[in-house]
Amino acid sequence: MPCRRVISGIVALLVAGCTLVPPEEDPVYLKQVEVDNRLARVERVVDNQGLMNLMSELETLRKDNQSLRNEIETLRNAVEQGGERQRQLYLDIDQRLQGIEQRASALARAEADKPVLQGGSLSPGELPVPGGGARANYQAAFELLKQGRYDQASLAFRQFLAAFPDSNLADNAQYWLAESYYVRQKFKEALAEFDKLVSGYPQSRKMPDALLKIGYCNYEMKRYDAARKALSTVVADYQETTAARLAGQRLEVMASEGH
Repeated sequence: MPCRRVISGIVALLVAGCTLVPPEEDPVYLKQVEVDNRLARVERVVDNQGLMNLMSELETLRKDNQSLRNEIETLRNAVEQGGERQRQLYLDIDQRLQGIEQRASALARAEADKPVLQGGSLSPGELPVPGGGARANYQAAFELLKQGRYDQASLAFRQFLAAFPDSNLADNAQYWLAESYYVRQKFKEALAEFDKLVSGYPQSRKMPDALLKIGYCNYEMKRYDAARKALSTVVADYQETTAARLAGQRLEVMASEGH
């Protein structure tokens, strides 16, 4: 019994001792504090990580926003530049149209001011456009020919050649002068004028047509040898031309006629 009482006393003292230990020295309390501190650190880490993610997302959004702003600015500039280009294009077209209208108006005035010859009004030695240049007088003479006023056309072309012998239109004028006689079946006069073109303008583009008409004139005048010679020259020297084709056809007619 005495031992039991002793042991019970010791236990009582231990329990009493445990209850008397201050908190900062209590192992359980210290362990709890340590756990609390660790949880706090974990929470701060978690909170910091979330903040970092949020900051990263905000940075991404900021970059996307700046990119959109740049694209909008680019589009705005493109629209403005496109509008300017359209305005410049419109002005350019408008200026061109004004130029065309002005030239057309000038041509219309020149046409209106051109003297209109009446039958029998052009005398030998008189230009169809007195005071006008070579081209104006050539065009006036050619217009008379187109109108079928062949006698007036003959006078006009003859005076043109007298007034402008060095014009680059002289060979054409000589050809149409001869033609003004040919259409009236004045083959002798026409032949003489076509011969002038051949001898006076050997480089003329009208040469094959003039030789063809020389052949025709001689044919109509029943000078068949001369006609055959002129037509054969056209066929030989001016192949692949309309004049050569027509000359060949006339030669076939002459052959069928025994000429």
